[in-house]
This record gives sequence, C-alpha cells and structure tokens, in this order.
Amino acid sequence: MSDNDSGETEQGGEPTFEAAEYVDETVSYPPHTVGPSGAERVGTVDLREREGRVVTWTTSTATPPGVREPNTLAIVEFDMGEGYDGPPVRALGQVAERDGADDEQYGVGIGDRVEPVYADELREPGAGIREPESQDWDGFRFRPVEE
Repeated sequence: MSDNDSGETEQGGEPTFEAAEYVDETVSYPPHTVGPSGAERVGTVDLREREGRVVTWTTSTATPPGVREPNTLAIVEFDMGEGYDGPPVRALGQVAERDGADDEQYGVGIGDRVEPVYADELREPGAGIREPESQDWDGFRFRPVEE
C-alpha cells in the first residue's frame, strides 16, 4: 500500500491517506484521474478518517531487503458510510507494530476492525538497490480498533 500517493500534508505535517472521489459519488483507492465507470474526479477523501475491516491477511517470512521480517499484510475494506453505494474501497498494507513491544506486530483476523496509522518508514531506506532519495519511504499501516 502505502507510499503516500499525494505527497500532500495536512497542517499538522502528517500526510493524508488520499482516495479519489468522482462525480458519480464513487470513491477509489489508489486515486486516479478517471473513476472505474469513467466518471470525472471531483475531490478527495482522507481514509485516515475511516475505519475498515480486514478482508484477508497473510504473513510473509521471506521479505525484500529492508522490509521487516516477518511482515504481516492485510487487505482492508473501508467503511464509507451508510449512504455510499459504490464499489468497495480497499487497500493493501502492513499491520502496525505494538508500542514498546520490540517490533511485535498486532495480530489481526478476518473481519477485525482496523484504522490506518501513519508510519514515517515502511522499510529501511538504505537497503536495496534504489537510492534512498529516489522515493518516499513513508505511508500507512493498519492497527486494530480497540473496542
């Protein structure tokens, strides 16, 4: 998921988790100029303000250079509200780590409620073959919503 697609930040300095809104009232992530049905883009939706549910998840134990190992990933479907009648809005992303737990990731299951949380590094910038300055390393992970 989760490189910051827009590069834009709110006044607090944290990037938005931007999805596109279209004239036919559908929403898509990642954002595109034209919607799935050909509708013109008219705005954005910040997915940080939405909860989602885990559709499925997996744990990778053989990760690329610079990516934590093991690395739990989840496909999340966002709750777009009662009046939303468009296609599901889904994103793939890493599961967040517990605070102060030596990089232990949260456990997730199908149907769990989660929320996006900003991470300034999704992987180690110095690992791999790309120059660290050549791309963004930040993005969003998912953490369970406490009941």
